[in-house]
Amino acid sequence: MTDLDGAPELAPYRDEPAQLPSGAPGKVGLLRLAFERRAERTVLTDLFRQAPLLAQRALYWDAAMPEMACLFIISTSGGVLQGDRYRIDVSLGEGARAHLTTQAANKIQEMDANYATQFQRITLAEDAYLEYLPEPMIPYRHSRFVSDTAVTLPESATVLYAEILLPGRKHHRDGEIFQYDLFSCAVRAARPGGRNLFVEKYVIEPARFGVDRRGVLDSFHVFGNVLLLTSPERARRVADRTPPTWDDDLPIVAGVSLLPNDAGLSYKVLGRETEPVRTRIQQFCAVARAAAVGRAASSAFAWR
Repeated sequence: MTDLDGAPELAPYRDEPAQLPSGAPGKVGLLRLAFERRAERTVLTDLFRQAPLLAQRALYWDAAMPEMACLFIISTSGGVLQGDRYRIDVSLGEGARAHLTTQAANKIQEMDANYATQFQRITLAEDAYLEYLPEPMIPYRHSRFVSDTAVTLPESATVLYAEILLPGRKHHRDGEIFQYDLFSCAVRAARPGGRNLFVEKYVIEPARFGVDRRGVLDSFHVFGNVLLLTSPERARRVADRTPPTWDDDLPIVAGVSLLPNDAGLSYKVLGRETEPVRTRIQQFCAVARAAAVGRAASSAFAWR
């Protein structure tokens, strides 16, 4: 699926903005990144960017994996706006190592018409390794956002993909806790031959279905979602080292589960504030990196 405008949850929001219409020039962000292994280092061999999405040169800041290309995805617009349509394509060649993150939290601005979408396509070759760990998403009051991420990888490759969703601008004026209209996120994975492994999708509409209920988020505000797509052997090693967590003092809860079709692991974290959730995800990612490539996490791992 590449046309997110057809998502059924967007049906109430098909009006056009009074300013630039949806998908107008300046509102279609495109980013294409291709990484290849060259001798002892992974290099960025292809880069196409169209504002408001931007990426600069690959850096090599991770002392624990000096061969890994590290790259910031940047927005030039100060956030996601109504009518924005983003697409990000990422590919890694055989044996490539890459770390992607964002320069700041992804702010989904307040909307009075239409919505914003983001489609991501991630493709890995044999033995490739990708850490895709963006900063948290902050959906502002009345924002509407739909994201779809499609990953294709062989069993020998590894993708470490994380999302942190905040409840809004929690400390802005009188607070914006769960005052956004829609946040929809789907992640799907497949093998290169086309065999589908799983689809995970959650749709949050706080005004229609309250999320502050037992069995949903209850009293928690921050949701961390991590997917480790890797071989069954690596997944078992990580699962064995990731006990469930329930800490009433922070408070925070976390747990790992197996994905279907030997695709890997799903790790979920709930907290009241961002930093404890971020810390748990960092710890899980460090275990996952050690299992996947046999390297320790540096002090700058994930979020610096």
